[in-house]
Amino acid sequence: MARYSEIKIQRLSASAYRIPTDFPESDGTFEWKATTLVLVEATAADHIGIGYTYADGATAKLINDMLAEVVTGRDAMATSANWLAMIRAIRNLGRPGIASMAIAAVDSAMWDLKARILGLPLVTLFGAARDSVAVYGSGGFTSYDNEQLRKQLSGWAQQGIPRVKMKVGREPLRDVERVAAARDAIGPKVELFVDANGAYTRKQALALADRFQELGVSWFEEPVSSDDLEGLHFLRDRVPGGMEIAAGEYGYDLPYFERMLASESVDVLQADATRCAGITGFIQVAALCETRSMPLSAHCGPSLHAHPCCAARPVRHIEYFHDHVRIEHMLFDGVLTPCEGLLKPDLSRPGMGLEFKQSDAKKYEI
Repeated sequence: MARYSEIKIQRLSASAYRIPTDFPESDGTFEWKATTLVLVEATAADHIGIGYTYADGATAKLINDMLAEVVTGRDAMATSANWLAMIRAIRNLGRPGIASMAIAAVDSAMWDLKARILGLPLVTLFGAARDSVAVYGSGGFTSYDNEQLRKQLSGWAQQGIPRVKMKVGREPLRDVERVAAARDAIGPKVELFVDANGAYTRKQALALADRFQELGVSWFEEPVSSDDLEGLHFLRDRVPGGMEIAAGEYGYDLPYFERMLASESVDVLQADATRCAGITGFIQVAALCETRSMPLSAHCGPSLHAHPCCAARPVRHIEYFHDHVRIEHMLFDGVLTPCEGLLKPDLSRPGMGLEFKQSDAKKYEI
């Protein structure tokens, strides 16, 4: 039997790209005009693995100044050991926030690199639980007027995506009108989700849940702050039947998700591999969900989530977020397009199946 020899990581580097939105965007608690993608490229055995996160440009500096040194020279096949080495290295920086997103980008590049070295699609390396994963169209920003809202949501419905999500919470007195406009645009058969990004008080959210339910809303995301676990639990127990409470996108480590599950705050847990320390962290969250028979939904970054979500058993769907879909199509070859509301990994391409378009991205580099 041939003896395994380490395949050392030769080089790792990060770069950042700031891409203006196609229209000013806002949700219940935040406004933005650009989104920054931080890209990691890891080299070993004449292969380059890529990973990324959506974070501040400072994340790239942390990767180049610290994490690159941590992983360079280590075994490219030892993804768990490399992840643990990065977790130890950022001890004095704090786990949540930029440090976790930096690890996320590197970890995703490590998985992509490993799969490319083996000549396998990433989902095959993990072991597929399904051959495709459902998506829901996500956008409907509070900065949109009703006409723009209707056009975007109905566009997804016409593409065969059977569920869509819109933002609420910036002007609570207008939200019922906006949700009614969305329902009229998509018709009665498409599922309608709303996301308040923690903008409401508990009593506001409870009152609006009844009005939203009349319009067929089946998913109420972060009706109150995701830090208010008692408030989420309060609402989970009181919103109309058929309406699910969802939260978790701001989780960075496993204890965060465990606290949310232990407090019985959600009907569906969300996690984001670009935040929760990468694909390794996301798979850990999936295992946690499985122990509690809790469905898991991936937050944003659809191109990065497609492969792990086809492998993780508790996954229900991926957020097909307008900003990230647009950026991924601009900056990568191999980006998947939904067919009948499903993303299906391309098994003819190794790793995540993505290739970075350096020349197209150059003008956005910061």
